[in-house]
Amino acid sequence: MLLVVAALVLGGGGFWVLRQRSAGFERSKTHMGGSLLGNFDGAAVAAVRITQGSNSVNVVSDGSGWVVRERGNYPANVTDLAAFVRKLAELKVTRPVKVGASRLPMLQLSGDGSTLIELLDASGKPVKSLRLGKQSTRGGEDDMMGGGGMPDGRYVQVGEAISLINDPLGNAQPKPENWIAKEFIKVEQPVRVEILHAEATNSFTLSRTNEFAEWVLSDAKEGESIDKNKLFAFNSLMSGPSFTDLILNPDPTQLGLDKPTVAKIGTASGLTYEVKIGTADGESFPVQVVVSGTPVRERTAGKDEKPEDKERLDKEFKERLAKLDEKLKAEQALGKWTFTMGKWTVEPLLKKRSELFADKKAAGAEGEDQPIPGGDAVLPLKLPGAE
Repeated sequence: MLLVVAALVLGGGGFWVLRQRSAGFERSKTHMGGSLLGNFDGAAVAAVRITQGSNSVNVVSDGSGWVVRERGNYPANVTDLAAFVRKLAELKVTRPVKVGASRLPMLQLSGDGSTLIELLDASGKPVKSLRLGKQSTRGGEDDMMGGGGMPDGRYVQVGEAISLINDPLGNAQPKPENWIAKEFIKVEQPVRVEILHAEATNSFTLSRTNEFAEWVLSDAKEGESIDKNKLFAFNSLMSGPSFTDLILNPDPTQLGLDKPTVAKIGTASGLTYEVKIGTADGESFPVQVVVSGTPVRERTAGKDEKPEDKERLDKEFKERLAKLDEKLKAEQALGKWTFTMGKWTVEPLLKKRSELFADKKAAGAEGEDQPIPGGDAVLPLKLPGAE
């Protein structure tokens, strides 16, 4: 019986894959149920390269962590990367496929339609490699001529051997944006929001005493009525935003970041997030983020606080402060990058001052009599047979 225990260690080294097998027993990778890649030294893997046609992505260990070369060595998503390599190590042959070289194009195992995956060592030499071809859509049955349905397998080539596996490996794509780490800023307990537009009359500042209080417009004029329903978005402003990709070598003028819309968000913990938003490109916006400030380092004891409570609360405060310091360091590291973010994420930061107020009662509101075009009065409708 084949026992496989896989563990992945990401950092300065490579992937470590431990395999334990009953004495002397190992099925050939060319037989049904056999290991597709066979034995390999996962600790020697220092890079993963995926290539399709002229497109390629290189996720490599630079000695301190895993980065994506095509995105300026931005940190890689190690969780997805580890899961991907683990999956490759555990792939089994569903069925060997006997075809000649002339039929490789039909299986998309040659030319630009194929995808090459290489697990490389520190010198760039392949530890293991496999070529991915056409996806199967009929539960492992021969689907060379095409067909509908959801993909549930794929034709692969390792060396000279061609096999069908029961995993479509849909994420094996040479798209750098798919492999970068997506951890981003997380604004917690916002208490002050300043939105600065190029047109000063559109700018505004909101503030509140704590995270549960109502927002107050700093320069509200007499007669202006803020619509509280329109301020809900500011309660969780940038509390869990995501970005789609990075922009390398950004041109501020071309991206509109030379005259951006700027949102400054102050938090109860003492941090300030300055978010610069450029000109939209379709549904995406170029965004830069700078995080500054010093976390509040002393806890204010509550009124009539008991000694036994003080010790517990002080301990909890120190633990939160340590996490906040770590969070601040990670978020400040984002300051040198330019991101692309979806419209729905940045929309609250693009609000104008005039959009904070209650809508004026529209002409012709429900319940009001309206004049008939061309007439001065609404005449009663006379029913047939009525006097």
